[in-house]
Amino acid sequence: MTKDIFTLKELISKTGSAPRTIEEWIKLKLVAPSGFTEDKDPLFSETAVDRIAHLRKLEELGYGLEDLQRIVKKVGLPQERHKNKEPGEQAHFLTVGSLAEQSGVSPRTIKHWEDKGIIEPDRRSEGGFRLYSRVYIYLCKLIQDLQLFGCTLEEIKTVSGYFRDFLAIQKNLSAFSKSETLAKLEKMLEEIKTFFDKMRLFQEGIDRWEDLLKKKKREILSLKGKNHKRSGS
Repeated sequence: MTKDIFTLKELISKTGSAPRTIEEWIKLKLVAPSGFTEDKDPLFSETAVDRIAHLRKLEELGYGLEDLQRIVKKVGLPQERHKNKEPGEQAHFLTVGSLAEQSGVSPRTIKHWEDKGIIEPDRRSEGGFRLYSRVYIYLCKLIQDLQLFGCTLEEIKTVSGYFRDFLAIQKNLSAFSKSETLAKLEKMLEEIKTFFDKMRLFQEGIDRWEDLLKKKKREILSLKGKNHKRSGS
């Protein structure tokens, strides 16, 4: 989980800039959000903090808005020449409330899963603003499935850890050492086999119950009809 992310209010507070100035720079694309919440609220990284610091220095030297736009377009700012630029694609994050709503659980449940180490926010702002990527909607639904299967929270935590490791490796094969990556992937394959075996047993049980319930439903309807034909009240 990274913490180098700020809401607009936090960005203004951290940089000590006037809200109107920051909003104008954003409008002119001198400062760009690195992502948004599901509610379209902008989010900013440390890069935005650096950009604002350089823009303020240029402003103090007497450069106006048109000058700043020209400098950014033609020359760029210092950190852009010495640091890796952020990806052009902006991420979209879910707040706790949005994640809870879209995954069909309560915010309290999300917090409980966090406390147990089952899920962890992708980002957390300095003010404690917790944010999740959309893949967590799917993960939360999988957690609910595991609960229905009778898994304990500790077992679910283990599975969730494999799920997050897989996403990390899929995103960046160098996220772990070569030997560690191999060990994790081998363990994931073992767990998949274990789950297939459990699912087969679950399916056999479901088939038995479907047959039983269908049979008993027919028998109950038959008894209901016989009872209806009885004389008296």
